[in-house]
Amino acid sequence: MRQKVYFKTFGCRTNVFDSQVMMSGLEDFDVTENEDEADVVVVNSCTVTNGADSHVRTYINQVERNIGAKVFLTGCGAHSKGESLFEKNKVFGVFGQSEKKEINTLLKKDSRFYQIGDLDFIDDSVVDDFVGKSRAFIKVQEGCNFRCSYCIIPAVRGDARSIDEELILDQVRRLGENGFGEFILTGTNVGSYGHREGRSIASLMKKMSQLKGVRRIRVGSMEPIQVSDEFKEILDEPWLERHLHIAVQHSSDDMLRIMNRRNRVKSDIELFEMLNDKGFGLGTDFIVGHPGESDALWTEAIENFKALKLTHLHAFTYSKRDGTPSAEMKEQINGNISKARMQELESIVTQNNIALRQSIEKQNIPLEVLIESQKENLFYGYDQYFNKITVESSDDLNGNWMSIENYEIREKNNYAKL
Repeated sequence: MRQKVYFKTFGCRTNVFDSQVMMSGLEDFDVTENEDEADVVVVNSCTVTNGADSHVRTYINQVERNIGAKVFLTGCGAHSKGESLFEKNKVFGVFGQSEKKEINTLLKKDSRFYQIGDLDFIDDSVVDDFVGKSRAFIKVQEGCNFRCSYCIIPAVRGDARSIDEELILDQVRRLGENGFGEFILTGTNVGSYGHREGRSIASLMKKMSQLKGVRRIRVGSMEPIQVSDEFKEILDEPWLERHLHIAVQHSSDDMLRIMNRRNRVKSDIELFEMLNDKGFGLGTDFIVGHPGESDALWTEAIENFKALKLTHLHAFTYSKRDGTPSAEMKEQINGNISKARMQELESIVTQNNIALRQSIEKQNIPLEVLIESQKENLFYGYDQYFNKITVESSDDLNGNWMSIENYEIREKNNYAKL
């Protein structure tokens, strides 16, 4: 009887793509979406924060206690914590991202192994399907050339390098033929795609939009300086999702300098004002409580933050990562202060998001929704502004595209009954 493999994916959409690559590479195993019946569990880990590492360790301990399956570790955490977990006999095998295409062979090994690979590989994997997904994730690059003082990711993903354009387009073409209509571009630093190679993320998206089946394209997190004049030229294209996630990380110039960031507040505000005027939903990453974030600095940051008019937020309190410059900085911020500051940000964004949804409704703009999941007669999806909607229906809507005009605005999401 063939063994069943369950994939537990932590972290970013790049990991989601990598998990699909591994699933498609299994020839002698069956993939299961039910971890309780798994003989083997592959943990595709994240290490962006201490909390991420903790979640991975906790999950591995739960598998050991409750399932007893053989555990393999990959992903970013394999580079930062893999050796210690391997030495403690918490996992049977550890392998890096460059080794994922060999997964069928690796899972058949009889002896324990630590095979970390290298950080210079360029992914040439092609995925024809996404198990359990309605949207397709397309990895366009690996690594990052930025050296933000708090970030460990370049150490576990390597420098920026781009995947061949024809390979990407071929993958989109195949997925479009298999019924996928929404494509999310992922990578460690998506906006750096094609850097120094005569290519760009904007030109890639234009070519993707011309392929059969492509209905909506969403680009993952970009840096403010990566929203180039060429990218601004595609802002009015109907296939571009009306939501952009642009990582500012902070709204004080002093903090941005401490963090070794390349963006500055004045230009960030100007960019976000332009995008807001065009009707985009706007998201960002924001680190609260980084060393040096004084009360006076925070007061300034909050005022600047309000000017960004953000409608979506991925905020987290600073997490010390060994080996990064920030880990050596003094003036650590009390955890309770950090949490209070994060709640302050979240409150502002919640109100901005409601205001955006009210504005959309007032303009009578239909919500173009891809239904992604369901629970009994409730169906869930995201509209073109990346706002979640719950649709109640007795019909099976899973995987369908819907244009919804009549709906109710609630605090955290929209709701429609058909």
